[in-house]
Order: sequence, then structure tokens, then C-alpha cells
Amino acid sequence: MKVMAINGSPRKNGNTATLLDRALEGAASKGAATERVDLYDLDFKGCASCFACKLIGGKSYGKCARRDGLTPVLAKIAAADALIFGSPIYFGGISGEMHSFLERLVFPYLAYDEKHTMSFPKKIRTGWIYTMNVPATRLRLAGYKQLFKQYQSLMTRAFGASETLVVTDTWQFDDYAKYVSSMFDPEKKARRRREVFPRDCEKAFAMGARVATPPAGRS
Repeated sequence: MKVMAINGSPRKNGNTATLLDRALEGAASKGAATERVDLYDLDFKGCASCFACKLIGGKSYGKCARRDGLTPVLAKIAAADALIFGSPIYFGGISGEMHSFLERLVFPYLAYDEKHTMSFPKKIRTGWIYTMNVPATRLRLAGYKQLFKQYQSLMTRAFGASETLVVTDTWQFDDYAKYVSSMFDPEKKARRRREVFPRDCEKAFAMGARVATPPAGRS
């Protein structure tokens, strides 16, 4: 089994990347081969609306025709057995790189037929990990719960069973005194980093173990 994690954060060692690594450790504990992809390392753009993936009889029907840094990643995903997506929340949504990636990943599989058929070749498990600096009390007020539900529904429709982990009130700066950040209490942030974030990492590990477990009837 191959499990891939897609890091939609520009930070390779930040909260999102750390959680994804823990998820991959969980997958590896079940015997899976793992790989993490850092989107900000790749030279790619979002969907160009060329519709080559919809062209009847076209050589790129059902797959993205663009050739750039994302092309080999999409090929690996087509052969993967599970996917875990990770993104920080920026300005009320997923990161720009993650959004562009999803355009290129999902849209080619969506047929413009009456049934809106999704043509990914098999059913696989997926997981979403979101990180944000706001407290959990803001999730409903900011509409984030609906956002997360939307992306989980998209993954379920495109690939199969999906789950979500939301990590709130994260640690952002090594030294809060160096930045205009009076809306935060550095001591509370540090305490949460020590006491709560390790539990979030355990949840990510458990997610990785779950997505690496073949669904009933598969081995």
C-alpha cells in the first residue's frame, strides 16, 4: 500500500507539515510505503480551462493535459492507495497552492455527463488536516465547519471514504514579541503548544493508520 501526503503549506517544518509527517508515521505503522509532497516546492499553476480532459476521443480525456511540476505528482496519486491533504487556513480558506492543486487533481476526473460521473480508477481513503491560529470557538462563526464539510464531501465523491482533523489555536512565531500580535497571549499559545498539540499529533497518527487500513473486502 502507498499513502501520499500533500502539504499545502509554504512551511516545510510548520504545524501542517508536522501533522502530515505524524499521519505518515501512522500509515507506516500499518506497513504502508509513504511519501510527502510539498506543493510550494513545485512549479505549477491551476486549471487552464483548456477542457482537454473532457474532449471526446482525446488522448488526455479524464486526466490533466498540462505538463509542469505537478504532472509526475498526479501520476503518482493515480496509483496511490490513500491520500492525506494538509493545509493552513489563510483568509478564510485553504492555501492558494492547495486550491490550484485540487483544480488540477479533481476536475479532470469529473465528467460533464448527466450523472456527473467521477472517473478515478478505484476507491481509496482520504483525510484532511487543517491548521489555523484562531480558537475552536471561531469555527462556526467564521463558517469554517461548512468549508470543511464541503471539501470532505468532494473527496468522498471523487475518491471514497474521507475524514477530517481540525487543529486550532496553533503556534505561529518563535518569538511573538518580534511581531505585531497583541491579539494573542504568547503564554497561552506556548502552553497550548506543549499540552494540546502533542494530542493533535496523536490524532494525526491515528488518521494515518486508519487510511492505511484497506476497506473491508480489500487486502
